[in-house]
Amino acid sequence: MPKLKTKKGFAKRLKVTKNKKILRSKGSRRHLLSARTEKRKRFLRKKALVVGVDRMAVKRALPYQF
Repeated sequence: MPKLKTKKGFAKRLKVTKNKKILRSKGSRRHLLSARTEKRKRFLRKKALVVGVDRMAVKRALPYQF
């Protein structure tokens, strides 16, 4: 069986923690920021967990991270 290839664009956007949790950045931080409050922008800076069905897609895209 051939080696599985890692989706490199996907790998650059995600981080897998020691306990195999998957972290991602939140969206809505590129433009039109003047319409958002400071509090909203502050919370958008934090990382979020990838949960549910999306975890399976990540596991297929990053075969050697798990």
